[in-house]
Formats: sequence, structure tokens, C-alpha cells
Amino acid sequence: MHRLAPLAETADTRLTECDKGLPPRAAGLTVQEFLDTAPRLGEFWTPLLALDRAALEHNAETIQRWCDERGLELMPHGKTTMAPALWRLQLAGGATGLTLATPGQVRTARAFGVRTVVLANALVAPDALAWVAAELADPDFEFWSWADSVETVEAMERGLAAASHAIGSEGAAVARPIAVLVELGAGGGRTGARGLDEALVIARRIADSPVLRLAGVAGYEGSLGHDRSSVAVAAVRDYLADLVELHGAVRTLADPADGPLVVTAGGSAYLDLVADVFAPEIEADAGRGDTRWVLRSGASLVHDDGFYRGISPIHRELTAAMRGYARVVSHPEPGLALLDGGKRDLPYDEGLPVPLAVASALGDEVRPLDEASVTAVNDQHAYLRAEAGATLPVAIGDVVALGLSHPCTAFDKWRWIPVVEHAGSDLVVDLVHTRF
Repeated sequence: MHRLAPLAETADTRLTECDKGLPPRAAGLTVQEFLDTAPRLGEFWTPLLALDRAALEHNAETIQRWCDERGLELMPHGKTTMAPALWRLQLAGGATGLTLATPGQVRTARAFGVRTVVLANALVAPDALAWVAAELADPDFEFWSWADSVETVEAMERGLAAASHAIGSEGAAVARPIAVLVELGAGGGRTGARGLDEALVIARRIADSPVLRLAGVAGYEGSLGHDRSSVAVAAVRDYLADLVELHGAVRTLADPADGPLVVTAGGSAYLDLVADVFAPEIEADAGRGDTRWVLRSGASLVHDDGFYRGISPIHRELTAAMRGYARVVSHPEPGLALLDGGKRDLPYDEGLPVPLAVASALGDEVRPLDEASVTAVNDQHAYLRAEAGATLPVAIGDVVALGLSHPCTAFDKWRWIPVVEHAGSDLVVDLVHTRF
């Protein structure tokens, strides 16, 4: 078991009065000095987001084992948390790299020594292209970006040409060609070439480029469905089958001397379908070793009590590792209470927070909060309502524990996130630092 531990750079970081949620006594202490005092969750101010170390470690082990058993590499989407300590947890546990969404996120990952990165996006900004090209002078750095049009390829070439011109006689801007994956999309989806014929035109253009390298295929099936209906499942399966077909065609265009091709798909909602559709190809490829089959599931590390609990095929094997906490600051009607956490603090885009329990103070003994729901959130308030005609069993000053939905929009609201040792414990054993 690989354990979550503070990174050296955060251990020596000094905390300040401006750090949201931290107790006042933390100001002026380094992270390590503060943790050495064995802080308790009850010292922290609401609203608050907290993590569960045991659940994080369990989830990291679970998703890695799941991938290993199916012949998939795991390159989890780091933009979910933008937390190097959590990246490190999965990389130490067997993940072969990270997926990221923007050049700035890639730069952050490189600053923390990450050596294998998939940029699940197009790379067309000239400055970012020049930076990536320079980073490729490091022979240990593996990098892939995506392209879904010939125009994308041309924009990459223009950006790299501009970088070469700026450097002039001082040296070449491109240490080695940038590896590019052809992104396949689908009608009504997000980005990606609309169809196999269009994708093959892009693949040929990449293969002909002097500064790019055709390195495989990529896609995101999660934009084709939002539930487990037969319609959504069929659409995802058909799309993944097309991605496999595209891989077969790209295999004939790529240079075998460049090494294995990459085929990557998968968020955290339909990873079972990805594994199932890829399985025959993975088995057939076992003797050749010319393809890397990569899953990019990011939310599986943290999981949740909302969207992913409802749609993930392995939700029973995972544990929600994040909780929100908000305090009752108004109780103007018997069936209505207002909490001090809102859109600035808690995710709400894939489902509102779910009230789980209430306590007299943060860290105190909890009692279940049944027949209540959060019906709306403002910037700094959440509306806690009882079922029709009922009275909420809460008082001013009580703290409500909230199950949350969608890790991707939880972490971006926090700079420091306390980590308790396990569910039921209020001992804070770490502070996770986000890098949004």
C-alpha cells in the first residue's frame, strides 16, 4: 500500500491568515509544524472541505488493480484535483503518467517531476508549443497532445516554426517531434473529428509533418451519455468500436520505429465499457506489444456521493473520500435552515450537496439527518429544507456534514484541504495543497 504523505515542498510552506478554513493558530507555522501539533478537524472553520486518507488510499489501490487486471495503463486525469500529493499517491501505486487539460497544468506537473503526460486537448498556443518543444530535450519526458482537425496540425506547425525563428542560430526549437494523437469525436459530442474518414485525413497530415509524430488515437466517450440507459450505453459502445477501428487504420500510417502507439479513452463513468470494447484488441496485442491501452479515469480516486456514485460501474468498490461541512447560520422557518457554505465552497454542477448528518460542533458526535435535502445554493449559502410539513432537527450553530458530487469542481475552490486519518476520526494527518 502506497500512503499519502506531504511533499517536501509543502511541508516547509508557511501557512497564513488568508488560508481559507484553517484555524487561526496555523498562521505562521509551516505545514509540518502545524501537523506536528496533531490538529483536530473541530479547530477548522466552516465552510470546509475535508478528505479521508484511508478512503483515498483504498480508491487508489482499487482503480490501479482494476486496470492491471484488464491490461490497461492508468494515466489519471490530474485536473480533477490539481494536487501533486494526490498525483504522487497514484504514480507511486502504479499509474504510468498523468492526463492534464491545459498547457499550464502540464507545466505544473513538470515542476513536480512528472515524466509522462497526456494533454487531453489541442496544443496550439505558440508560447506553449515552444515550451513543450524545449521540454522534449529531456529524453525521459513522454508527452502526447491531441488534434481533431487539419487546422490544428497547421497551427502547431506555425507555432513551432515561429519558435524556431525566434531561437535562430542558437539552436533548434524542436528537440524531437511532438507526439500527437488523432482525436475521434461523435455527432453531438464535444471535440474530436466527426467520423473515421475525417480522422484519417488528420492522421495522414500528422504523419507527413516534419515536426509532429503520429502516435495513436484518443477520445472521450463521457460526453455521449450521462446515465446508464440502453441508449447511452449503445452510443458509448459504438463510439469505442469506432476508436478501435481508427487505431487499426492509424497503425498502417505510423512509423513502427517510433515505438508503441497509444489508444486512450475513458473517464470515470463508462470505464467498464472501455475495458470491454478494448479487451479483444488487448488480448490480440499481447504478443505484439505495439500498442499502449490507456485509461484516464480521474474521479475514481476521490469518488463521490452523487453523480459518480450513481453511474460508476465500480461504485461499490470505491469509497467517497471527500466531505463538505457547513454551519447553520439561520433557521427562519421550521422547515428551512441556511448553511454558511455555497457555490464558492462546494460543487453543485452535477448535483447539489447531500445532507448526511448533523453535530453540535465540527468533530463532535453526529446524528443522522434524514428527510432533509439541499434544494439550492447561493454564493455563500445553502438552503437546507425538511420534507413537506416536517421540522428540521437542527439549531443555530450546528454543523452539517454533506456528501458531495463531482470532485472536478470541488477541489478548485480550495487551496489547502485537511485530510483526516479515516472516516469517524477528526485527527488531521495532512494538508493537501491544490495548484489551480
